[in-house]
Amino acid sequence: MRMELDHLDGLLASGVLLITFGFIRCLAHWVRAAPATPDPWAEEIEVLMQDPATPPTCLRCSITQSPGAWFCPHCGTAVGPYNNLMPYVNAFSIGEVFRSSILDRVRPGLMMWLGCVLLALHYWIVTPFYLFRVARHFRHLRLADGAPVTEVSSPS
Repeated sequence: MRMELDHLDGLLASGVLLITFGFIRCLAHWVRAAPATPDPWAEEIEVLMQDPATPPTCLRCSITQSPGAWFCPHCGTAVGPYNNLMPYVNAFSIGEVFRSSILDRVRPGLMMWLGCVLLALHYWIVTPFYLFRVARHFRHLRLADGAPVTEVSSPS
């Protein structure tokens, strides 16, 4: 009897692996077959973006930056081209990601949740507090947009 169960477990694992592989293959084919979309901006903006003489701008507030700046003087966002490669300044870039998911207006979707969870798991000490703040912020965003939010009531 035990041997039959082991055989069934092996067949089940093989089936799940085969279905997963087929799903990933279909997904990859679907992504490769998707039509390439044009840039959302005009051709002259593309030329300006590629021009080395164009000054860099802040991703958050769109203020023009000096070429060697590490942080935006207006909003404090890390803007340097090599900030993610320098260990000390990298901490500010990571903090910016944490801050933006809690304080900024973001689209609360599945991928945003997954990114927040994966980021929080890397810094496991703050995970419960961070995910609580993210959930509360996403709930407020949905309430502001007028989307229905399911309320969990406590037993009386």
